[in-house]
Amino acid sequence: MTKAKETWYSERLSRDLTLCRWGEVGRPVLFFPTAAGDAEECERFLLVDALSDLLEAGRIKLYSCDSTAGMVWLKEDASTKGGARIQHAYDQALEHEVLPAIRKDCGDDAIELVVTGPSIGAFQALSMFLRHPYDVSHAILMSGTYDLTQKILRGPVDDAFVAASPMHFLPRLDPQGPTLTKARERLALIVTGTGRFEDPEQSWQLADLLGAARIPNRVIEWEGWDHDWPLWRRMLPYYLDELFPIEAKETATTSDA
Repeated sequence: MTKAKETWYSERLSRDLTLCRWGEVGRPVLFFPTAAGDAEECERFLLVDALSDLLEAGRIKLYSCDSTAGMVWLKEDASTKGGARIQHAYDQALEHEVLPAIRKDCGDDAIELVVTGPSIGAFQALSMFLRHPYDVSHAILMSGTYDLTQKILRGPVDDAFVAASPMHFLPRLDPQGPTLTKARERLALIVTGTGRFEDPEQSWQLADLLGAARIPNRVIEWEGWDHDWPLWRRMLPYYLDELFPIEAKETATTSDA
């Protein structure tokens, strides 16, 4: 399969940002790395190989960008104030740099994305799903860490942090506003293991918040699986195949051949 890689200097982030793409055609899937992972993390940990059937069949195009906010949280500034600041900049870069780059690559300035990621990547996928429901159709959230104040960041939960954290800003969204109205037409799939280093309770807490906002969601637990790449290599191709099955016409054509 083909691979493309582009790096540019982001004025919003004040640092370089890399976006990678695997595949030629298909539904665009934006993958967010774990914690401080870079755009090629998913390749090194063999997730791209796990998705090879979907990629080679032209059913998906896989994109991944650097986890810039996570890099700052873990290596530079773990305060809620600093964390909120870089998260806001990252959100802006996703909206004004990454999303347009993906749409340009797809040749469609209105194409909708599927967003996904494990651990901190699930946090970023959730954030984009809730902020941009006009641009994102589905979220596949794997083994997510959704409340950063529990494990990652320390400090006061002020208005700036609330605005940066989906678990905090979701209850404050206008129930009749355009963002929630559109989000209610979308789907969040929340999947988690129950083994070592997993925290299924965070997934259920998120489901409760989404349910209260009337955003369609589903929680699935993988019994006994640990918080690690073998689980995510199984999960992502499984649920992409489930959510976006081969159309009947395509199946018939393949069978006839």
